[in-house]
Amino acid sequence: MGNSWEADPSALFVKRLGKSAAELGNSDGRDECPDIWQLSNGDIAVIGRDLTAEYAPRLPEGVALRGGERLVVIPGNMLTAAKADIPDA
Repeated sequence: MGNSWEADPSALFVKRLGKSAAELGNSDGRDECPDIWQLSNGDIAVIGRDLTAEYAPRLPEGVALRGGERLVVIPGNMLTAAKADIPDA
């Protein structure tokens, strides 16, 4: 296989994709978790609830978590709101 992808910790937050948690009613009124951001290198940062321990034992076949990876969950309405900001392939 080819080279595996590696996250670049020097990338900067450039643009929120979709709406804030407060705008969607997914927070207690402060602009806080969850969130989706495009980074300066084109990667996407997702802020959500860490449910790695809960989901790891029941991942679908062919799905794995590598060392340093966490499984996060965000509200569905947050991704739906971000759709307009995500370009088609």
